[in-house]
Amino acid sequence: MQTINRLNPLRDAVTALRRDGPVALVPTMGALHDGHLSLVREAKRRAAHVVVSIFVNPRQFGAGEDLAAYPRQLARDSELLASEDVSLIWAPGVEEMYPPGYATNISVAGISDGLCGANRPGHFDGVATVVCKLFHQVLPDLALFGEKDWQQLAVIRRMARDLDLTQPRADAIHGVPTVREADGLALSSRNAYLTADERERAGALPQAMRTAIAQIRAGGAVADSLAELQRSLTAAGFTAVDYAELREADSLALLDGLGGLPARLFVAARIGRARLIDNMPV
Repeated sequence: MQTINRLNPLRDAVTALRRDGPVALVPTMGALHDGHLSLVREAKRRAAHVVVSIFVNPRQFGAGEDLAAYPRQLARDSELLASEDVSLIWAPGVEEMYPPGYATNISVAGISDGLCGANRPGHFDGVATVVCKLFHQVLPDLALFGEKDWQQLAVIRRMARDLDLTQPRADAIHGVPTVREADGLALSSRNAYLTADERERAGALPQAMRTAIAQIRAGGAVADSLAELQRSLTAAGFTAVDYAELREADSLALLDGLGGLPARLFVAARIGRARLIDNMPV
């Protein structure tokens, strides 16, 4: 396994890998867990070689967010990826990704406006910009992202379609199902912020979501089900619910009921230092 942090050697290395067959990219910010490794394993199933990028992207963090505190553990991440037979780690520094004078930004309007886009202004501009750069740097045949960040996946697919990207094409950007703990909590690098008590209380999030989904499927009013979900999270010790919304799965349009369209329930809630996001199909 190679670890590369400069662009020209990366391009040479990927060109060599591609002689064996397709190359898959798994973009990450590091602090890897089993959710990330599930992406790597799916990538290995689909491609001859897997490249994992590790870059904590400052452009997707807003003022007052946790950029400085975000866990960075390249040595541990490298051990995990070596055990998964990853071919290459792309771990650029900030100046390699954004050299002096960098002035370009990608904004994907509409699909990025609600949910986390409304609560984290500029976040998805930073995501789209860095992912577009990663695609051009690695030129992967396919890329894999976790479905826990469903809005992010939708933004990246729309960007690839709108910009006519070919490596990867929009239809070669694959979502991988969310990996969960035994109590249903979605794996996240930010779960490390939780104290033992907060971690126990955090299990109320997937439980409340499943209850709301059952109510909506049974014909209950969406507004009532979402209000009950928020009350449940407050009672469990969550300090704020940024959003709890039913949306159409592809367009992310708000829904007030099930009308035959594929729908998902989206929630973001805060407990302790952690802001936890999740989504589930309805």
